[in-house]
Amino acid sequence: MIKHYSVLLKESVDALNCRPDGIYVDGTLGRGGHSLEIARRLKTGQLYAFDLDEQALTESRQRLAEVADRVTLIRANFAQMQDELNQRGVYGVDGVVMDLGVSSPQFDDAQRGFSYRYEAQLDMRMDQSQPISAWNLVNELEEKELSALLWKYGEESYSRSIARQIVKARAVGPINTTFELVDVIKKALPAKVLNKKGHPAKQTFQALRIAVNRELDSLETGLQAAMSLLNLNGRIAVITFHSLEDRIVKEAFRQASSVEKIDPRIPLLPSQITQPKFRLISRKPILPSGEELAENNRSHSAKLRVLERIGD
Repeated sequence: MIKHYSVLLKESVDALNCRPDGIYVDGTLGRGGHSLEIARRLKTGQLYAFDLDEQALTESRQRLAEVADRVTLIRANFAQMQDELNQRGVYGVDGVVMDLGVSSPQFDDAQRGFSYRYEAQLDMRMDQSQPISAWNLVNELEEKELSALLWKYGEESYSRSIARQIVKARAVGPINTTFELVDVIKKALPAKVLNKKGHPAKQTFQALRIAVNRELDSLETGLQAAMSLLNLNGRIAVITFHSLEDRIVKEAFRQASSVEKIDPRIPLLPSQITQPKFRLISRKPILPSGEELAENNRSHSAKLRVLERIGD
């Protein structure tokens, strides 16, 4: 098993205020770091952990052996948590954690095609059984679609020139590997960008990964499912790694914790104004400590936001 560092582990699990008899959900099992820490705090409670990646489920099953009686592993996207839990007779939970980062083993396993650092077939599927991979997007989308995808999911300023260069390159032959795609991206970028710190393919690879796995759609659905499942005083802790994710979480939490806007011309008593059912645990996101940043560079962009249910 490749070593995996669970980002903001203590902060996120502490934020859930785990009860020994509570029902909890890990929406993004990964290699089981958060699940293990939650399950260790349970006695008669139960943790339901979701992941689409069969390899992650297999490896986590070994890691979670000591708490196996308190953990139920489910091969599904966290966007399906409400249906999956309802099928198991669970209609309310006391806490949900979501670590939205791609796990280190997925990045570090060259065969998965997630990383621009390793030569591999273009893939990026978290669920290996799904038919559409990064290869399909790169080699089959029209130029305008590809450009729009790179801008929407990667916030890539040179999305048009990269899309144009991809279409030009694949006219000669398909772009099959990660390194072939990196070469194409570099040809599309000006020298001032290539000379900057950071990898020039980062945003394009991010965009393709998000699109392949429909990550932002799943996030919006999953957040709503988690909020609808949450029991009174239950909490949701979400760790994001880039601005697109964080924007969605921030806005969903803001809406859920805000007082309904009322036309000031309508005379209403305070008791007649609908109060929010949730509250933010902190206005600003919780960030990794200096110690964690020194141990794990991948933590540098992580942000933790926490929401608590305060009303029925």
